[in-house]
Amino acid sequence: MAGKVLFSGADVVNEGRVFRADVLVEDGRIRAVGELVDQEGVERVDAQGCWLMPGCIDDQVHFREPGLTHKGELATESRAAAAGGITSFMEMPNTVPNTLTQQLLQEKYDRAAEVSPVNYSFFMGASNDNLQEVLKTDPRRVCGVKIFMGSSTGNMLVDDEKVLEGIFRESPTLVAVHCEDEPRIRLRTAQAEAQWGVDIPMAQHPVIRDAEACYLSSSRAVEMAHKWGTQLHVLHISTERELALFRSGLALKDKKVTAEACIHHLWFTDADYARLGSLIKWNPAVKSAADRAAIRAALLDGTIDVVATDHAPHTLAEKGLKYLSAPSGGPLVQHALPAMIELVHQGVLPIERVAELMAHRVATLFRIEDRGFIAPGQWADLVLVEKDASWEVTADGLLYKCGWSPFEGVRFRSRVRETWVNGVKVWDGEKICGSAGARLSFHR
Repeated sequence: MAGKVLFSGADVVNEGRVFRADVLVEDGRIRAVGELVDQEGVERVDAQGCWLMPGCIDDQVHFREPGLTHKGELATESRAAAAGGITSFMEMPNTVPNTLTQQLLQEKYDRAAEVSPVNYSFFMGASNDNLQEVLKTDPRRVCGVKIFMGSSTGNMLVDDEKVLEGIFRESPTLVAVHCEDEPRIRLRTAQAEAQWGVDIPMAQHPVIRDAEACYLSSSRAVEMAHKWGTQLHVLHISTERELALFRSGLALKDKKVTAEACIHHLWFTDADYARLGSLIKWNPAVKSAADRAAIRAALLDGTIDVVATDHAPHTLAEKGLKYLSAPSGGPLVQHALPAMIELVHQGVLPIERVAELMAHRVATLFRIEDRGFIAPGQWADLVLVEKDASWEVTADGLLYKCGWSPFEGVRFRSRVRETWVNGVKVWDGEKICGSAGARLSFHR
């Protein structure tokens, strides 16, 4: 049960500023921010030497339930998210069965209400034959509609022109798209098989799923959005070329077309395939150092609007298969915020921008009610980060069900000390110690 909590002496990171303040939480919400020394009957949290940040909101995760629970579950992956300072997630529909009906969507919400220590929402999935189900989606209670404009699990590749037009024209809520051109990927795969047979090197992944495949699909989606006035969100931008499709210098509230970057495209490059192989095999592929540098720069000029994880766990046995059989994706929610803060230590971006990209702007883009900021009236979704607390990612500290991370062996200079959700501490730096997740709602 949420009580009365006072965070004292924190370096609060909020709305483009870092400032020393106390933060008072009562009945699950933030009540005051400032110098609040004379408070009685409160649980006091000494936050000196820490950044107090709004909890991260991850707009793209794959938690694998139902149907793929040998890889991950809503319970296990949401706990890993809490350990990483992620207080809200939006989960994708390519489970088994695919989330293509309102009934299947509701079943996910029901399950999350039982097991998630953090807040949650779920995307409605689109296919070539469920347009009427998509149009039933309640925009106030569902984060968005997801379209795979590239291959995916089961029946979720949408390549019927009339269906695409119907969704872009009539969707009652935000449309999020995975953009890779399927015909080009098939062509490039056939070319690789002709050269390598079944022994295609993992380093060929960004050659097969190349920048052209991404641009062909992203540019088409953006063109359709402009034609129909769709609120379009293009997921996991992986190339420098795609950045030209999006506008910088425009307030987020005035944008109809937005873009997301993911942790792996900000951290790894194609040089890392030699060391990590399929552990960094994602779709879209991790690409060149020049692509990474351009995406990092786009975080600063407003071309990229938000940062997410695309957390998508698979077992090590699955990842150990040959190129054509090894699935794409990997676990990231436990280490996304530490990785972003490591970029702060490296001088890539300021800590204020991390809060903007992983909390403020996600809340604004999706129009989430009363979350994403440290301000009176907001729900108390907070993460306390020790600035100077070096630690190494090791297998025994992982909460992912799959039991591995591409960050194993990496040393981060800051760590998540505590995570609070709706005024309840759910992570104490060592273990999950509470549960307070709630369904996200939206101003639409």
